[in-house]
Order: sequence, then structure tokens, then C-alpha cells
Amino acid sequence: MEGSFTLPREGSTSDPLRIAVLISGGGSGLASILAYESLEPRSFHTVLVLADSDEAGGLDHARKAGIDSIGIPLPRIVDKKEQRLKHEDLVHEQLEKYNTELIALAGYMRIFTPVFVGKWKGRLINIHPSLLPKYPGAHAHRDALADGAVISGCTVHFVDEGVDTGRIISQSEVPVLTGDNIGDLQNRVKAAEHALYPRTIDAIAKNPGLFVDRQDG
Repeated sequence: MEGSFTLPREGSTSDPLRIAVLISGGGSGLASILAYESLEPRSFHTVLVLADSDEAGGLDHARKAGIDSIGIPLPRIVDKKEQRLKHEDLVHEQLEKYNTELIALAGYMRIFTPVFVGKWKGRLINIHPSLLPKYPGAHAHRDALADGAVISGCTVHFVDEGVDTGRIISQSEVPVLTGDNIGDLQNRVKAAEHALYPRTIDAIAKNPGLFVDRQDG
């Protein structure tokens, strides 16, 4: 099931785009988005933070900023497919309740089904720790080092029905240094992510049509 590609409306400082940030862990990416928002009026405003666990540490960032934060664990359903779809239904319900206009995945470790993506396609973005299309998937830093890469970085992209295959919005390069291990490269890329993601979200909010046509079949 593939949904139509529909971008959000144009936001402004007087009428900012309503975004939800989805996390799984400590939420350092979320913290960078909230810090960017706090500096001056932006064309987007975080209205909701969702996590796939009640225990996700990043929920505290939202609470401290006065933003509604909700943990939605996987429901207790034996059938894995049914469990996954029900979980996505619960996430979708909250996004709709808060009139979400753009979803930013920030360290969210679940892969959405085509059913969910179809509902939000064009309004669902992610940041990945490599220069896509190189090194997709969960082990980007390991793969970059194993490949002998001298440049890595991060990519903000629209989410489609594949894994890290959506069209690219923005990228930032970082060097891979001699002697780097996975942790070294991860920390360097993470710093680039924290600079790139908030700026890109703001750019999308200001002018969605700058990136793709408003309808993309």
C-alpha cells in the first residue's frame, strides 16, 4: 500500500508548523531540536514527543520544556504482525489528536509498515547517520569503517516504504579519521546531526515546496 506524497503546509513564526518528534532512547536529537526552538521564534513548534517505551530517557527533555510526552509501548498481542499494526494505530491516534503536521524521527528505532507510511508520506522525515545512499540500515558506522570510507556524515530524508530509501532532503559531511573506532565516528556524526536536523526542519516548515513538488505520484 503506497500513499500519495503530500507535503505539509507552509509554517511561519506567527503560525508555526506543528511537529511531533518520535524517539526511542535518550533523546539527544530531540534536545537539539528543542534547543534550536528556544533561541528565537521558528516556523515550527514541537507539540508532542512520543516514545516506544515509557522508560525512554528522552521523554524528560520534553517534560522539562513543557511539551506533552507520551510513551506507547508495544501492546501485549501474541501475533507480531497484529501487534505491530496495533502499535502504529496507537501512535497514529496521538498524532491526529495533536493535529500533527510533520513527524520528525529522532533516534526512533522502529521501522514503520507501509500502512503507516502511506498515511503520513511527505510529512514523515528521518535523520540517518551516513551519507545516503551509502550505508543504510542499523550499522552505518561499522559499515563505513569496514569500507575504508574517508568521509561520512548524516542525511535527512523523507521516509518511504523502504529502509532509508526515501528522497534526500539535506546532508552534512564529517571526516573519518585514521584510527577511528565506531564510537569516535558516531560522536562526530552525532554532533553534525544535532546541527543539521533542526535547521532542516525549519527549512521544510518555511518552504516545503523547495524540496519536492507538493504532490508526487
